[in-house]
Amino acid sequence: MLLSGVLVFLIAALFKPTIPIKHNIYTYLLIADISQSMNASDMMSNGKPITRIAHTQNIMHDTISSLPCGTKVSIGLFAGNSVAALYNPIEVCANFAAIQDTIDHLDWRTAWSGNSRVRESMYGISRIIRSFPEPAQVVLFTDGEEAPKLHAFNTKDLTNFQGADGWLLVGVGSEKGVAIPKLSDKNQVIGYWSNESFAMQPGIAQISESTLGIRDDNVAGGEHDRYISKHNPEYLKSVAKEIGATYIYGDNVHTLLSAMQLQKPARHDVAPFDLSWILSSIAGLLLLAAYFTKHPIRQIGEALRFYKKEFKRTQSQNEAAIAHDNHF
Repeated sequence: MLLSGVLVFLIAALFKPTIPIKHNIYTYLLIADISQSMNASDMMSNGKPITRIAHTQNIMHDTISSLPCGTKVSIGLFAGNSVAALYNPIEVCANFAAIQDTIDHLDWRTAWSGNSRVRESMYGISRIIRSFPEPAQVVLFTDGEEAPKLHAFNTKDLTNFQGADGWLLVGVGSEKGVAIPKLSDKNQVIGYWSNESFAMQPGIAQISESTLGIRDDNVAGGEHDRYISKHNPEYLKSVAKEIGATYIYGDNVHTLLSAMQLQKPARHDVAPFDLSWILSSIAGLLLLAAYFTKHPIRQIGEALRFYKKEFKRTQSQNEAAIAHDNHF
């Protein structure tokens, strides 16, 4: 009877039956701020200071390594007031090397603007998400630096912004603040950005609300002229509150992964669930049961007693042999 059951379940497994199961689909757009303030070195790795962008790369690498197969990811860049996605979301396991290589090549020199407009970028992110073939959750890594500084005329109103439910704004940088290095096209430090570099140009507010200004090209003449860039968590919290997102400080990957686990799935879908492995497992259990007695515990006990007797008999024979040899 049991062997007949084994045969039935094995034959059923060969047909690879499936049932429709509703499951969550997780898709992410990981966006890195590549503006020049991200070159400031106020994050730590192995006891040594590293730049904000290097810290972002490290935490992105660890995040990708921790995501389960089936998760889809796209990498995006933020500079100025816009965001660019490097590709549509792709599956992490099948494209693991390609995604990690993309993260390795994040660089301020690929930025298309010297400004950084965090508030303005929210609309750019929303447009990117709508252009994807499927919904995605957003994880934005930024120090929150607004350059030029905000005032009444250039502060984008986010009151009616929609579609950011579940987004994560990940703060990078220290609240103590450091100078921002000015780098050459060969990534060599040639000075530090001055305070004037982040000041609004005279008269811009009166010209147009949409005029964003440009970053001055001045280099600090001395230590006291340097612009000090600080991570401002209160500002990013206020932006997150306005758009319905969540702010976290991205000091380590564990904090980020915990926050990502609380994000809603990008979408729900119905997919076939393979039953063949379950049927095969049942067949295996029936096969074991067919060759097992009705009293397995009693059989195990008898086997143990038999081996115990055999062990004692062998030990006695060895002792007798040793005594005989000693006698002679």
